[in-house]
Amino acid sequence: MKVALGQFAVSREWQENADSCLALMKRAAEGEADLLVLPEAVLARDNTDPDLVVKAAQPLDGPFITQLLGASEHNALTTIMSVHVPSDQHKALNVLVAIRNGEIIATYEKLHLYDAFAVQESQRVNPGHVIPPLIEVAGMKVGLMTCYDVRFPELARRLALDGAEVLVLPAAWVKGPLKEMHWDLLTRARALENTCYMVAVGECGPRNIGNSLVVDPLGVAVANAAESPTLLFAELDPERVVYARQMLPVLENRRFARPELK
Repeated sequence: MKVALGQFAVSREWQENADSCLALMKRAAEGEADLLVLPEAVLARDNTDPDLVVKAAQPLDGPFITQLLGASEHNALTTIMSVHVPSDQHKALNVLVAIRNGEIIATYEKLHLYDAFAVQESQRVNPGHVIPPLIEVAGMKVGLMTCYDVRFPELARRLALDGAEVLVLPAAWVKGPLKEMHWDLLTRARALENTCYMVAVGECGPRNIGNSLVVDPLGVAVANAAESPTLLFAELDPERVVYARQMLPVLENRRFARPELK
């Protein structure tokens, strides 16, 4: 599988962000990628107005996703990102969306809300209540996660036990002391402990670190971005997953049951 990681800075204007996504989709398709992963919450953001994610939220049949669906009709590229969708209690849902061939093929409402490091995502966002599905891309099974989910090993392990060979992680990882180290450590750990590929894409800009990367099933970072907007390509080899799981059969050797939601 050829993957593309589209790292950019999200603005407060949803049409500007749609244009950025469309441009990255076009470049990824021209580069013959099978999968494009974009950051978390790409619809709109303003660091001086945290409530914008709720005020700017759109339904999945709104103009933002509709434009992306239209562009996806013309190639076989699978594109994954997250957007805010209106919810009840004057809040939103942080919804990961996977699109292909002009259709939404999967959605996932973020389970773990970022109530940490003096941030309270739950003030504006309602949590999901369903374990994300797997999708198939270029013959590989892909598990879906979003940002803060990476700090909870139960979700990655559940997806691996469900059959995932690749984990994708759209993120908006906030800068701060030790945060870049946490990002690197956690993405590598989730890949290694589950003998999966990890494709983690971070938003860049004044607040977030960027640093998108691909980690192979033995914990080796095989592609890295820095702090600036970029489109990064990498090849994922299913035989590398087979090899890792033969050499390091942690999924077979485990003594704990498959994780379940409370």
